[in-house]
Amino acid sequence: MDLDTSVVNWLLEGDPAIRWQVKRDLLDAPFKRERQQIARRGWGQKLLAAQCADGRWTKERGPNGYRGLYTPKWTSTTYTLLLLRRFGIEPTNRQCQRGCEALVNGSQWFDDSSVAPWNTAKTDTCVCGMFLVLLSYFEYGDQGLCDGLVSYLGEQQRPDGGWNCRPSQVSSVHSTITTLEGLQLAKKRTASPELKAMIKRGQEYLLKRQLMRSNRTGELISAKFLQFSFPPRWKYDVLRALEHFRDTNTRDTRLEEAISLVLKKRTKDGYWKLQNRHSGETHFEMEKTGNRSRWNTLRALRVLRWWNDR
Repeated sequence: MDLDTSVVNWLLEGDPAIRWQVKRDLLDAPFKRERQQIARRGWGQKLLAAQCADGRWTKERGPNGYRGLYTPKWTSTTYTLLLLRRFGIEPTNRQCQRGCEALVNGSQWFDDSSVAPWNTAKTDTCVCGMFLVLLSYFEYGDQGLCDGLVSYLGEQQRPDGGWNCRPSQVSSVHSTITTLEGLQLAKKRTASPELKAMIKRGQEYLLKRQLMRSNRTGELISAKFLQFSFPPRWKYDVLRALEHFRDTNTRDTRLEEAISLVLKKRTKDGYWKLQNRHSGETHFEMEKTGNRSRWNTLRALRVLRWWNDR
């Protein structure tokens, strides 16, 4: 895939979290030194500077010791660590390890190996997927924690192949993409046949819908899924789904409509915009809705590069 030099140079003028991924994913260039800068400069340094003395993020006061673990969105410990993961901060970062420690020790763990970062009688499947993302990426704690979450998520997989946070035989694309991301990261540590089968079934759930259409009627599920956001938080969109298929190198003709959508979103001068912002409290804003987005441009270009390099 031919890259527009002016677009690439514009990306390289961005934050270290952008630059190192451009070098790795678009230029096949050395990136280690650039990646190390995430914790020292720019957005990553700002997030780390906001960490509280107890390892958590946010000063919100909550009941029973659950302060700041999952709420407020999006400045809590859970969502801050998820964002640092998307920045690509080094998993061994000491502050991130402390954040994982606060999250694990401060949350409620159940007998079925599920978890909830608030006071409740039952867990949330999507949150369990998020925990699996974090514990797998940061390689935190005993492997048994991740294995337990994988086992729990396997039990929660619906007959249609996806997942849902609510008791239902019908899955949610939101819960499904979050769970798939967690399972893929867990697979890099322990690739059991059962885990691989779970991923395949979850991917098939999305593929049957061409990432955006009702399996029953063929109609668009939601126009919101066509709006590219960053960070995605817990929400689904087509570009986020395509990134998962790229990460797993899973090619399928049923992705063609989604790829065409990405191409249509490109501006005449070769960029992609930030089309949507999920409302909520943030540490700071990285980009403005409606403007050129380095994040979305990077994400779109690497998906297209993967798709075209066949």
